[in-house]
Amino acid sequence: MAVIGAGSWGTVLASLLADNGHSVTLYGNHQEVLDEIINFHTNKRYLAATFKTNERIAVTIDLKAAVQGQDMLLLVIPTKAIRSVGASIATILAQNNAQPIIVSATKGIEPGSKKRVSQIIAEEIYPAQTDKIAIISGPSHAEGVAQKDLTALSVASESTAVAELVQETFSNDYLRLYTTNDVIGVEVGGATKNVIALGAGLLYGKGFGDNAKAALMTRGLAEMTRLGVRLGAQPLTFSGLSGIGDLIVTCTSTNSRNWRAGRELAKGKGLEQTLSDMGMVVEGVLTAKALHELSQELNLEMPISAAIYRFLYEDSSVDAEIARMMGRENKPELEF
Repeated sequence: MAVIGAGSWGTVLASLLADNGHSVTLYGNHQEVLDEIINFHTNKRYLAATFKTNERIAVTIDLKAAVQGQDMLLLVIPTKAIRSVGASIATILAQNNAQPIIVSATKGIEPGSKKRVSQIIAEEIYPAQTDKIAIISGPSHAEGVAQKDLTALSVASESTAVAELVQETFSNDYLRLYTTNDVIGVEVGGATKNVIALGAGLLYGKGFGDNAKAALMTRGLAEMTRLGVRLGAQPLTFSGLSGIGDLIVTCTSTNSRNWRAGRELAKGKGLEQTLSDMGMVVEGVLTAKALHELSQELNLEMPISAAIYRFLYEDSSVDAEIARMMGRENKPELEF
């Protein structure tokens, strides 16, 4: 198996897979990170120095060397890189007439195209074989899995056999996967919760407490579900791990990049400086733009996502958006 992406999540999952007895090659584009993994079994750029990777992991900066001969590829790279890396992988696979299962652990929606990650992978790698694609999502931080915190995730695929194979490959005594065929729901949940988590961080940074956080998460879940169902997802998916589960962990944990970014932005730090200081991709920032485009296209009401978009891209303020939100027309809570 090849793991494409040597950030925090990619490194932890590569180590987990090696712990599970699989032969793993980890691809990254920073040679110093790969050298550290090989020589010291750490990745201090992205993870605490106390985390030690499995010593059997092989590493490479050569994408072709990583991909060739593998029966499963795990993509753990930013959404904005999926299309270009996918195209490169497709070229490599075509040269060898290979058709490995492609698993993604990336959570985002591409601005412009408004495509989910599985749709981008399908376009670039498997336009006629979407049943070879699987998505892993759910309530998890790399830091928690690194510490062997008990974790449950969803794995979604059009193919039950593929989902079950991924489930068997990743599951162990501290990580448990549940299968589903609702690829749309799992991806919409995983992407949308990042935007809501930005909002949770903004509220915290402005001094609001548990009541505000609970209101944001609950109404954020309503937005997530509304969008997912419009796109063809199963409503109950959003009551599960990749919906409310992921929303809880991302909106309440300091391990969440999106939450931390929102907190810093609320203090008055600029977006560019905040992202630079984070040192890792904050998926919610670009996904907020994609959700805005989607809601406009679908004529769908997503007031929280719209507020975060205006704050990030239209120079609005947290105070102005809170006032707008609390002053909206009164309405019933539930929609049918």
